[in-house]
Amino acid sequence: MDLAAIKVQTMTYVYDLMNEAKEHGFKADDTWEVSLVSETDRVRIQKDYYPAVASKAFSDILLQVFQSVKSALNSPLSKEEELMNSQTILNSELKYIIAFNPKRARH
Repeated sequence: MDLAAIKVQTMTYVYDLMNEAKEHGFKADDTWEVSLVSETDRVRIQKDYYPAVASKAFSDILLQVFQSVKSALNSPLSKEEELMNSQTILNSELKYIIAFNPKRARH
């Protein structure tokens, strides 16, 4: 596990989220919903919500980056997310971290 790569990818992604939030006028109660998703789900979410920020990470650090991003955003892991492991990621073909605001659906 490359801790430096995890830290850099986490910091870059959180920075991108903060820029998008500022650019799109997020208010104090606007939050990002962050998930690990497959290619199909990424396309669907980006079609249904704006802004939606996706990032592809190497599969060997994807889970650690996801957990670090959730922590940086003070967003607790769900029970399902706590149970995820590298085998879950491979079996479910999870390749992306994506963040979107559920209140900002495209019309």
